[in-house]
Amino acid sequence: MYTNKLHAGARFPEVEATLLNGEITPLSRPSGDRDWKLVLVYRGKHCPLCTKYLNELEQHIPSLHAAGVDVIAVSGDSKEQLETHLEKLNVSFPLAYGLTQEQMQALGLYISVPRSEKETDHNFAEPGLFVINQDGNIQVVDISNNPFVRPSLSELVSGVNWIRAPENNYPIRGTFR
Repeated sequence: MYTNKLHAGARFPEVEATLLNGEITPLSRPSGDRDWKLVLVYRGKHCPLCTKYLNELEQHIPSLHAAGVDVIAVSGDSKEQLETHLEKLNVSFPLAYGLTQEQMQALGLYISVPRSEKETDHNFAEPGLFVINQDGNIQVVDISNNPFVRPSLSELVSGVNWIRAPENNYPIRGTFR
């Protein structure tokens, strides 16, 4: 299967997901007074590395918010799976569920078939991370085909802070076609 990768600098697709309270939320739009958005796609509750990464991300939320970056994490899990996953999560940022296979493809994510029913009951997205700027364009993108390779959150936050500093005038990288 081939995937259609999203390019740095491209407009982030209009993809919506559902929050636990039932609210449908656009993934790309920041809330409150923040003007950038970090969208983290994780595999689902079956993935212990995702649980660890989400809990680690929580430690960086104050720095991201101070930099004007809103955060959301989303998976293809059901509402029930997300509710069960909350038992292992200690996060304050919004979690969304129900990402469809078509939405995963629109985001250019790698999609895996479960190895067994013990793993999960649906095809799921492999990890993806998108930082969307104030214009709705992809400033930073990281897409993996497995849970073992993900960006260091400390380095990501440091980098976002550096990019956002006006004196650095740092452009979106990787846009040569």
